[in-house]
Amino acid sequence: MADGVLVGRVAAVLRYPVKSMAAEPVEDVEVSWHGLSGDRRWAFVRPNVPSNGVPWLTLRQRNDLNDYRPSWTEPGRPDASAVIVRTPAGARFDVTAPALAAELGEGVRVMKLNRGTFDTMPLSLITTRTVDSLGALLGTDLNVLRFRPNLVIEACGAAAFPEDEWVGRALTVGTTWIRIDARDKRCVVVNIDPVTGRRDPTVLRAITAHRETRLGVYGSTVRPGRVAVGDSVTLQP
Repeated sequence: MADGVLVGRVAAVLRYPVKSMAAEPVEDVEVSWHGLSGDRRWAFVRPNVPSNGVPWLTLRQRNDLNDYRPSWTEPGRPDASAVIVRTPAGARFDVTAPALAAELGEGVRVMKLNRGTFDTMPLSLITTRTVDSLGALLGTDLNVLRFRPNLVIEACGAAAFPEDEWVGRALTVGTTWIRIDARDKRCVVVNIDPVTGRRDPTVLRAITAHRETRLGVYGSTVRPGRVAVGDSVTLQP
């Protein structure tokens, strides 16, 4: 067993088979150099985007993308034919179905991404303590899914934002080693309630005012392995 200090346990493991659509909770998953197996391996591309623009269709354009629920139909096999998307109306489409792209907008098309597409780094972590602390500043409860993490950690200790202290260090989680590279700089997506789709600009304003626009942390894989709900999280010397 690796030496180090126990700092928490894994409360949830979340991957996003399709960029900006809803999370798929999993009990355990392989972690490679490119993040969680099956994470953000598909994305929808908007039409008529300038060459220097961001091509992806995201929650910035459509609040309701959280209501589209993708899942891998063959666990452990993130290949070209294994993702099904359930729409808000309850229809089920293969991710490559033209009808799904058409529902998302005229000229929208799907793209497979063998290594995933990440805004900054392939892994994101946040503690339940951090979500609760931000909610206390706002005087409300916040759903952790608003922050779209891969790993949700139930932290030990009393720090309000414990993962800040992990930056520059390595964590062992299950059989995986993860380097914590940076605090996660947030954008307007955190304003979107993942259940109702409503936008609340006070969320990002609070993160900006109290947290230098940063909440949670980004990481990268040091040693591939497997993580599972309930795994201990150990901070290495």
